[in-house]
Amino acid sequence: MTVSNTSKRRQPSLAQLRAFSAVAEHLHFRDAAAAIGMSQPALSGAVAALEDTLGVTLLERTTRKVLLSPAGERLAVRARAVLEEVGALMAEAEAVRAPFTGALRLGVIPTVAPYLLPTVLRLVHDRYPDLDLQVHEEQTASLLEGLTTGRLDLLLLAVPLGVPGVVELPLFDEDFVLVTPLGHPLGGRSGIPREALRELNLLLLDEGHCLRDQALDICREAGRADAPVTTTAAGLSTLVQLVAGGLGVTLLPRTAVRVETTRSDQLLTGYFSEPAPTRRIALAMRTGAARRAEYQELAAALREALRPLPVRVLGGGDRPAPSGN
Repeated sequence: MTVSNTSKRRQPSLAQLRAFSAVAEHLHFRDAAAAIGMSQPALSGAVAALEDTLGVTLLERTTRKVLLSPAGERLAVRARAVLEEVGALMAEAEAVRAPFTGALRLGVIPTVAPYLLPTVLRLVHDRYPDLDLQVHEEQTASLLEGLTTGRLDLLLLAVPLGVPGVVELPLFDEDFVLVTPLGHPLGGRSGIPREALRELNLLLLDEGHCLRDQALDICREAGRADAPVTTTAAGLSTLVQLVAGGLGVTLLPRTAVRVETTRSDQLLTGYFSEPAPTRRIALAMRTGAARRAEYQELAAALREALRPLPVRVLGGGDRPAPSGN
């Protein structure tokens, strides 16, 4: 059997890769050493040993600063990838040894977080006290990037997503309601036809929020060719205050109504005729996630915990996200 020269070379250690990755991030030996809990001489020695093992110069050292060499720029990316994979390996091993322990990085969209997180946090505290739940509130595109790259473990957001490699665990459906200022002809009414949306001055969230896209879809289904927007808001709280000030009307998911409309006495809530426009909320995980069984159990527990809310809880079952066009 022929042994290649590559296989004969010494292999870099994880300590060497960790030291180099820290220096590449901080471009300062003292700061890098502090970040990974290593003495500065040990860190310098580890980087020098890595350069010797690889046979390339990774850093350009001057009296004032540290720079990455061209080879260092390229290999820093590889080093980070190796360390991330090792971290994933350790996380998977920990998950196998002890379910519902260690860190769980949960991503949540802004139009869900304020209304569902109290239930989620209470459930985790009561049922999974050893789980280190870490919450990240971001818009959908950022959350999906975090899930697919491994930065996040599980998402709580509106579906369908249309992203291959992502599995959805549906939790519930909820209706949208129409929030209007006092004195509006549709304020407080029931049985509002969707067609009424054709003529309303509808206030929306900024670009990037999935709730904005859902509202526009509802308007198109109602027969509205376009929805000219002159005023937008970064969050639902601001949006509702704009409605209270008489600038227009908006659509709110039912889970947000109690929190958002009780802040002002200048608002009325109207309800659509059946079938009302709805959105679906689910947990989402990577296909083949090592903690799949845990996430399924968490989804089932969460469905039960959410029953007191004004939603229609769904049955279990994994659903692969449909492929986008």
